[in-house]
Amino acid sequence: MRTSLRLAAVTLGLVAFGATMAAAQNQPMQQPMQTAPAQRGQPATFAPGEIVREGHRFFGSVSRGLAELVERAVSQWGQPNGYILGQEASGAFIVGLRYGDGQLYTKNAGDRRVFWEGPSIGFDTGGEGARTMMLIYNLPATEAIYTRFGGVDGSAYFIGGLGMTALANGNIVVVPIRSGVGLRLGASIGYLKFTPTATWNPF
Repeated sequence: MRTSLRLAAVTLGLVAFGATMAAAQNQPMQQPMQTAPAQRGQPATFAPGEIVREGHRFFGSVSRGLAELVERAVSQWGQPNGYILGQEASGAFIVGLRYGDGQLYTKNAGDRRVFWEGPSIGFDTGGEGARTMMLIYNLPATEAIYTRFGGVDGSAYFIGGLGMTALANGNIVVVPIRSGVGLRLGASIGYLKFTPTATWNPF
């Protein structure tokens, strides 16, 4: 009975979050540091110090360990040429769902509003809401973010109050860094689908 009630609560929470995303779709996101005017071509990269400063501002008091996570990501994939700041909600009872929205920032290729959704399956139960910073590597153009990204094995790390994993599609790598992830980060497998508008369809 308790399990059923908790699952129902998570479902209602996801419904409420989805409604909030839809209502916020036309509202401007909080702007981070200034970037150069949009130009054609592959986005320029961000130095680790730029990412860490923006992450500290974005995560606030829970950003302990951010510099170590960014250093680990840079050592594996180099400097990102884009990043996303946003929020998401997820819930699971063996099979889970995740929904989020945010803003993709680049130095010289423009910025875009993005939404993401995706299923997961694994040994996880419960719900969560989290601030999310996603580092983007090898992005050839901003439009290339709108596709599916699957999990990379052995890429989950926990440092301080943050957790990091990695998703990939071809040469493009997306590295979500989340606050308040608890034990759910490495406990499930799945993918994320990025879209230009909000949708309930995770497939």
